[in-house]
This record gives sequence, structure tokens and C-alpha cells, in this order.
Amino acid sequence: MKKLVLTGAAGRLGSYLREPLTMMCDQLVSTDIADDIGTLYDGETYAKADLASLDDMMRALEGADMVVHMGAYADEGPFEKLLGPNFIGAYNIWEAAARNGLRRVVYGSSIHAVGMHPKTDFIDTEVRHRPDTFYGLAKCFAEDLGSLYWDKRGLESVHMRILSCAQVTSARALGSWLSYDDLIQLVQRSIETPVTGFAVVYGVSNNDRCPVDNSKASFLGYRPKDNAEQFAEQILAETPPLDPRDPGNTCHGGPFAAVELGNSGLATMKIVDDTKKT
Repeated sequence: MKKLVLTGAAGRLGSYLREPLTMMCDQLVSTDIADDIGTLYDGETYAKADLASLDDMMRALEGADMVVHMGAYADEGPFEKLLGPNFIGAYNIWEAAARNGLRRVVYGSSIHAVGMHPKTDFIDTEVRHRPDTFYGLAKCFAEDLGSLYWDKRGLESVHMRILSCAQVTSARALGSWLSYDDLIQLVQRSIETPVTGFAVVYGVSNNDRCPVDNSKASFLGYRPKDNAEQFAEQILAETPPLDPRDPGNTCHGGPFAAVELGNSGLATMKIVDDTKKT
């Protein structure tokens, strides 16, 4: 592959994708709104670009084969705050990809697109959208955008509904954890699979307590290796009894299902910032 583009390269997940993506192409163009992203890997260039600008996305995606779209405002917030990067940004990615003749968009979607479904429902990739926040609504929008551009313009897309890609610090994460190694494998399979059309896959590791059914995405060849059960004894010993009436405990979206619209979901979580440094 000649050229790949990665958005959200300055983010925590993007930091782990940069190096492996350079090994899949002649040129990786990493983008974000940060002034820089540290030392670049061999074959990587950096272009500061705003997702809310179609002109910026047109320039970044020119000559690319595919784009791995991880950029976004990565939390719940007022609708107006998410409008530019998450809603308009998604449109700009798909429109720029279509105009530039890209084959595929690999998109960092989220469990929050279906976050209000009860955890007692073993949901698959065809369950109806049921967002838990404006953030989740933006993921629904991008998934439907991908479906539309596949049906109307033949632009493929793989939508990775990530459950929780961070260190395991809660009982919920015993089921929802996606390790960085499994994230990398998922992105690689989403790029390498010869034909995807419009596809949805859950981004989750091989956890004993996995709460979703990923079987309909098996054609991607994604076979996660890691299992959060290794953390279970310590996590459960440190976890007090959970309130069964709290949607943060009973819904797939976890804490995002419990917050008021527009309020941060991450503020109630113990996310460890282990961004990979270069």
C-alpha cells in the first residue's frame, strides 16, 4: 500500500497505531490539531489538520489508499462542542475520501452508539442504534454515513465499536477491555481484508466476560488474544457491591449511560494516561 492516513495521531489510541501502520505502507501521514506528535517513525510524516475543515481533509487524504479515522473529541460534552470534530469531521472524512478515490475508511466507532442496551442483552453487530450520549449519537451518525457512502458511492468502511481500550481499572472493564495489541490487530485486519463493504465489528479482547457477540464480523479474521480475566481477582476484591438500579452498571455504555447529556463521562472513570511516547 502506498499511502495511509491516520487521524487522531496525537491521541492515546493513535499513539499505539502509528508505528504498526508505518509497516503497512510506503508513507503514513499522521494528522491531528496538535502542533507536533514527537519523533516521527521511518516512513511517517505529520500534517496538522482540523477535522472540521473539508479543505484540510482534502489535502491530507490526497493520494491515499485508506484512512484510519480515530480523531474526535473523545468524551461526552455539549452538542455544540462535538458538532465540529465529531459530526462535521466525520462528514469531511467520508466526503474527502470519496472525492480522492480512497477505497476504505477504518473508523474508531464506539460501544456508546448502542450504549443504552441492557448488559443482560448479548447484543450483536446488527442491533439497533441506541446511543447513550451526544458522543454516542455522533458514532451513530458516522456509522450511518459509512452505510450511505457504501450504498451510494462504493466507499468501503469498517466501523470498530470499541468498548474500552484502556488499562483495566473497573469491574466493567473485565468484560469490555480491548488491549492495545488487540486494537492493533483489529486495525490491521480491517485494512488487510480484501473486501469489507460496510462492516461493523466490536473492538473487544478475548475476555471471559465479554458482553457482546462479534460472530457476524468473523470474516475480518479478527481473533483477539488477550483476556482481562487476569485482572479479575484484584479488581473484584477492590470493588464494592454495585447498585443494580444504576444504568452505569446495567447498560453497555457504562458510566456514559448514567451521566446527564452534555456532562463528561470520562470524569467518572479512572482512565490511566499511558500514551505511547516517541
